[in-house]
Amino acid sequence: MTDNELIKLILQGDRNKFAIIVEKYKQLVFRTCMGFVHDKDDADDLTQEVFIQAYQSLSKFKKESAFSTWLYRIAVNASLNKIRKESGRSFLQRIESMFSGEIKNDPPFSSSDLDNPENIFIRQEHSQWIQKALDSLPENQRTAIILSKYDDLPQKEIAEIMDINEGAVEALLQRAKKNLREKLSGDGQRKSKKQRRKN
Repeated sequence: MTDNELIKLILQGDRNKFAIIVEKYKQLVFRTCMGFVHDKDDADDLTQEVFIQAYQSLSKFKKESAFSTWLYRIAVNASLNKIRKESGRSFLQRIESMFSGEIKNDPPFSSSDLDNPENIFIRQEHSQWIQKALDSLPENQRTAIILSKYDDLPQKEIAEIMDINEGAVEALLQRAKKNLREKLSGDGQRKSKKQRRKN
């Protein structure tokens, strides 16, 4: 049964069919949300929120694009809205949450890590460093790079999700990669320090 056939049945009153859609797309939505918020619990909450929004807005789905594209848009918007709401969260709170065990998305530790606690610290620090660099990108660059790298989507689909042309997606990805390279190499930090000294 296709997505459009399922949606038709749901809109006709067979609400139980929505569980099939949730099962089919929950990992896709979770992965997208995780790319933005970097926290398993937050991504779980957002995933539920996305499916609630999708269910409530199902009658607005025009079938002009794939259902997955429409769902990606909801996931991206919900993630960005959450980030905007929490943008006031202080750096100190982020550090505290790291050490209180709130961050649960680190990769499983290997046996060598368990033998060497320093490896655990380095991996956690590296993960946080990448996340911080990603979070500092402008919203449109961050969205493009997450859909490309976390979700492995082709540029054509990213263009549909973001409602821009493929050339614009290519430009966003190039700028995002350049910015990430600068930030992760330390160039960005040096530039920001110079900028602060000028001001």
